[in-house]
Amino acid sequence: MKTSKQWFDYFQANLQAKRIDWNQPAQLNNSELAAVLKSLQAWQLGETSDGSNLLRAGAKYAHKIDDVFYVQALQLFIKEEQKHGNNLGVFLDMIGQPRIRKNWGDSLFRRIRHLNTSMEWWTLTVITVESAAQIFYQSLKDATKNRLLKEICTDILIDEAPHIQFQLERFRTIFQHKAIVVRMASYQFYKVFYLATAMVVWMAHKKLFKAGGNDFGRYWKKMRLKFEKTIGRLRHEIKEPVIPYHSIWGH
Repeated sequence: MKTSKQWFDYFQANLQAKRIDWNQPAQLNNSELAAVLKSLQAWQLGETSDGSNLLRAGAKYAHKIDDVFYVQALQLFIKEEQKHGNNLGVFLDMIGQPRIRKNWGDSLFRRIRHLNTSMEWWTLTVITVESAAQIFYQSLKDATKNRLLKEICTDILIDEAPHIQFQLERFRTIFQHKAIVVRMASYQFYKVFYLATAMVVWMAHKKLFKAGGNDFGRYWKKMRLKFEKTIGRLRHEIKEPVIPYHSIWGH
């Protein structure tokens, strides 16, 4: 587990990485455009959040645990997310497509974020959305032949795994400070929230997922495995018996 200072140093160095050759042509054929454009626009909008609500929750939490570097690491995490949004926006500009200002899925998550003042629920939300984002960007990468868009997706995918680990380490720390009875109730909520969010993401972007080779079954299996590798690990800290998959996820 990294310290907040180590995460700050990581993000600071990673923000300097240049993995995209912007001299390549940006173009999508008609079938690619039909399959990915709406989701590309919606996800670009979602990546452009200023992170103010997250920072407020982070500052409150950091003050409580006396960890000034946590806020600084969180600021760089948000900056990296904004970089993703900017890169997607530049690609949209290059292919002559607009950056949208409103989308129902983004509006829904923004409302949830405005109501959210707890670092626990923030990290849960980010872990869940970032897990779906990994499938989203791999699907987007596989749905196009354009090398520039593929490089943009690869750059984002490289960033996403550490993003999840950054949030998961904090999430686990928060979870460990709960009483055992509270842990059990919280864990059940985490599963329900993750499941519901995964379904919303599928409904919003199923056309793109399918274009990238992920039907619902494959998408659901991947989200299930990502749950087990992240939030699902907390099960061992409440001595909860292993629940069969079919009782949580369906057959």
